[in-house]
Amino acid sequence: MNAVVLLSGGVDSATCLAIAKSEGFDATCLGVSYGQRHRVELERARQVALAGGAREFRIVTVDLRSIGGSSLTGEIPVPKDRDERTRSQGIPSTYVPARNTIFLSLALGLAEVVGSTDIFIGVNAVDYSGYPDCRPEFIRAFEAMANLATRAGVGGARFRVHAPLSGLSKAQIIRRGVALGVNYALTHSCYDPDDLGQACGRCDSCQIRQRGFLEAGIPDPTTYALV
Repeated sequence: MNAVVLLSGGVDSATCLAIAKSEGFDATCLGVSYGQRHRVELERARQVALAGGAREFRIVTVDLRSIGGSSLTGEIPVPKDRDERTRSQGIPSTYVPARNTIFLSLALGLAEVVGSTDIFIGVNAVDYSGYPDCRPEFIRAFEAMANLATRAGVGGARFRVHAPLSGLSKAQIIRRGVALGVNYALTHSCYDPDDLGQACGRCDSCQIRQRGFLEAGIPDPTTYALV
C-alpha cells in the first residue's frame, strides 16, 4: 500500500509518518515550500523522511507570500511569550490563509499520480493554535471533495484522508512517536528561528512543543537560541 504523507519536519508530521509506516503503508512524503520564514523545516523534513524509511521525498513550491495575511509569510511579527490562556483565544497571526486546503490539494494530486488513495496529515485538534483547518470537520469535508473532484474518484476509487493525531495532546503524540522510534532531534517546530536555524523558544509553536515534552516526561532535544 502506498500513501502520501504531508511532511513539515515538525513533531506532528514526523509522528504521522511513523504511524503510516506502522500501519503498513509505503510512504511518499511531500513538503511544501510556500515562502515560510521558517524554511529550515524543509531540510528537517528531508532528514525525517530519510530516517523514517520513506520511499521518496518531494518538495512543491507555492508562493503564498504573494497572498500574505500571515506572520509566517509576511512582515507581521510572530507572536511571542503568550501564555496558554492567551493562545486559546482567537486565531493568531501565524494562521496562513487556506494553507491546509492547499497542502491537501497538492497531496491529492500527487496521490493520483503515484496511484495512492491514502493521504496522511498531522493536524491536531487538541494542542493547536486555533487554526480552523486543523479541525476534524475540515478533514472530512476535504475527503468528501477529493472523491468528487478527481479522475480516480469518478472512476470508483475512494480517497481517505488520515488524521491520526487529531484527538491527541502534544504529550500523547510525543509518547506515541517515541514508541515508534521517531528521532525528535531531527524535527523543527519554531516559527521564527534565527539565522542558524535555532528555535526561538518563545513563539506559540516552541511553547507548545516544550510543554508537550515536559508533560510526556521526555527531554526536548531542541537547541534553543540564547535570548
